[in-house]
Amino acid sequence: MRIDDAKTVAEIQGEFSSLFEGLKIEFYKVGHADHKGSKKEDQYPSSKVLADIRTTHQSGDLVIDDKMSTAELEEAFETKFGLNVQVFRKSGNIWLQTSATDDWSLAKQNEKGMNFPENQDINLHNE
Repeated sequence: MRIDDAKTVAEIQGEFSSLFEGLKIEFYKVGHADHKGSKKEDQYPSSKVLADIRTTHQSGDLVIDDKMSTAELEEAFETKFGLNVQVFRKSGNIWLQTSATDDWSLAKQNEKGMNFPENQDINLHNE
């Protein structure tokens, strides 16, 4: 996945979801520790341009392997590109932050999310 200042949050979200249909990522103003969630009020809208929200303005490729853990992916976004992200997984009719399962691989998270046929776009955040 190519990361550069010209892309929008929505573009990155779309690329990620095309790889993992049972998952999505959201972008936040502040980071979070492993196994911790992010607050809804800190979430960036999908229309935001990455140049406006990054702390590191280096362009490059983020190699995403389905064997990497959720925590590893989130850390790679932060350390390499200065972006705070949280992975969400489908669960029935809701999207859950994967904070409790940060050690699961992306493949396992996606498989779990794909086991639910119809899902609404509802976000649950730690308040």
